[in-house]
Amino acid sequence: MSAPAPTPVSAPTRARAREPFDRRLARAVQTVTGRSLGPYQSAIVRIGFSLTWLLFLLRELPHRHQLYGFESPWSWGMAERLIADNRAFTVLLWSDGRIWFEIVYALAVLSAALLLVGWRTRAVSVVFMAGVLSLQNRAVFVGDGGDNVLHLAAIYLVLIRCSQVWSLDARRAAREDRAARAGEPPRRDLTGPLLWVVLGGFLVATTWFADVTGEWWIPVLLWALWLGNGLWWLVRRYAPGEPRTLLDALANLAHNGALLVLMAEVCLIYATAGWYKVQGSRWQDGTALFYPLHLDYFTPWPALSELLAASGIMVMVLTYGTVIVQVAFPFTLFNRKVKNVLLVAMMLEHAGIAVLLGLPVFSLAMISADAVFLPTVFLVALGARASRVRDRLLRRAPEKALPEQRRADGQGPADGERPAGGEHGPRTLVG
Repeated sequence: MSAPAPTPVSAPTRARAREPFDRRLARAVQTVTGRSLGPYQSAIVRIGFSLTWLLFLLRELPHRHQLYGFESPWSWGMAERLIADNRAFTVLLWSDGRIWFEIVYALAVLSAALLLVGWRTRAVSVVFMAGVLSLQNRAVFVGDGGDNVLHLAAIYLVLIRCSQVWSLDARRAAREDRAARAGEPPRRDLTGPLLWVVLGGFLVATTWFADVTGEWWIPVLLWALWLGNGLWWLVRRYAPGEPRTLLDALANLAHNGALLVLMAEVCLIYATAGWYKVQGSRWQDGTALFYPLHLDYFTPWPALSELLAASGIMVMVLTYGTVIVQVAFPFTLFNRKVKNVLLVAMMLEHAGIAVLLGLPVFSLAMISADAVFLPTVFLVALGARASRVRDRLLRRAPEKALPEQRRADGQGPADGERPAGGEHGPRTLVG
């Protein structure tokens, strides 16, 4: 018998096999520093977490004093002793006065609303982080699990370039780009420097109260962010060559690193939750879901909970399905189709938790974190449909696609526009 003919190898495969290691390394460095990956994913994460925090603050507005203020069972003195021990960051310990509390709460609401629409995102994200950490660390026992996810996400959003698309910053950058192409002189920006000066005064106060604010590195981090934004503004206007390229590469590196950490955190949450469930006897026999459906605290719709709990098969399927999805998800990230199916299942699971168990903040926070894995094609189509609905509601002609929304917070195509080559950039875990 004659030997089988060798399988032909394509030219691109042979080229990759012969490519030197240093060239592959250079290409990898270029990938993580040349542009900000996942612009649509980072935008939907920004929208999701800011909306979650804003809805929570508005829902608890009548009860804010009992949760975080002077009427809280966790008194100001108890919080002071705890912060002195764990050194968590909060500006509420600067004063125990009612006026100071109302100012902090109002700024938390305002920063969440501004981050939601993407206005001056670099500065507002820092105020958003300060509001989240200050209120949550003031009363650490207030929350349902979603507060921990939001706590960490508020820190990541400071480093993520989350206003490349679907933001007022992107619209402003597109207008500036069109004006520059038309040869018009750049408009004078007074809001940015004024906001920078105001936040500098806040940092002076943070440094003054450093002994009751938290760890020493927190003011250092805030000062580094403040000075970095000032340096960015100066370089952008007076040194747009290599200094701008260097700062842009560092910002891309920070963005991509923070986005990767967020993805790893989501995988860690589901992996640990799934494997701990595997060890529980109630999860092993398929009855774990039965018990919370009979607790008054977790049954906002008693009739619906009783209807679901009455079906033993449905309880068993949902119990085992929850464990399987949570354990399997981290292992399916490199299989796009399976990952998308499990992603939909997890989002539906959290929607069910919000309705059946009355935990909307936890569910919204987890759905917002899951959104980092949504496919780019789906998000682009979602943005285009939202634009059409907006135009229909406002009864105006659809806007033409903007060339590139890159000056607001990074680089990337406009909403609904496809990059050259007909694809939405290189394939990654986030898209």
